[in-house]
Amino acid sequence: MPLTVLQLQQILPNARSQAGVFISALNSAMDGHGINTPKRSAAFLAQVGHESGQLHYVRELGGDQYLSKYDTGTLAARLGNTPMPDGDGQRYRGRGLIQITGHHNYQQCSLGLFGDERLLQLPELLEQPQWAAESAAWFWGQNGLNELADRDQFNSITRRINGGLNGLQDRLQLWARARAVLCQPSV
Repeated sequence: MPLTVLQLQQILPNARSQAGVFISALNSAMDGHGINTPKRSAAFLAQVGHESGQLHYVRELGGDQYLSKYDTGTLAARLGNTPMPDGDGQRYRGRGLIQITGHHNYQQCSLGLFGDERLLQLPELLEQPQWAAESAAWFWGQNGLNELADRDQFNSITRRINGGLNGLQDRLQLWARARAVLCQPSV
């Protein structure tokens, strides 16, 4: 059953008009990646809601100094960025509703979504609602998160997305709201 704008606004109340901008893209992406049960949808929307500031941010915030952590050093290397201070950190900053980050992840996402490497030349595509949602659902599927959602392993989902438990309280609040809206027993 497709998600409605009203349901999305109940789950992500700060999304306001952004809910209307993203509803079609979210429904299509969720349907295409097996995020098709109330449990899966609730966990996905909670995580996406946190990562995107309730659909307001499809590009990671931060200036050059902040993003330099992605440009050189251990984290940059792990993300597949070049070891030189050449702007990879800025170019492959987090984008999309789940914040795809780093050259390697952009490359894999591009191959998964388009069958080519266009995101390496046009990373800004992940800022468009359709590709912001598709990239999030692609990441979800690639990381086996439906199976974790089926087992209510929300903290494990958070770790796979974030590398830790950053923002856990907000994520849990969004998850509780999403479950209240989507997982109501039938009468």
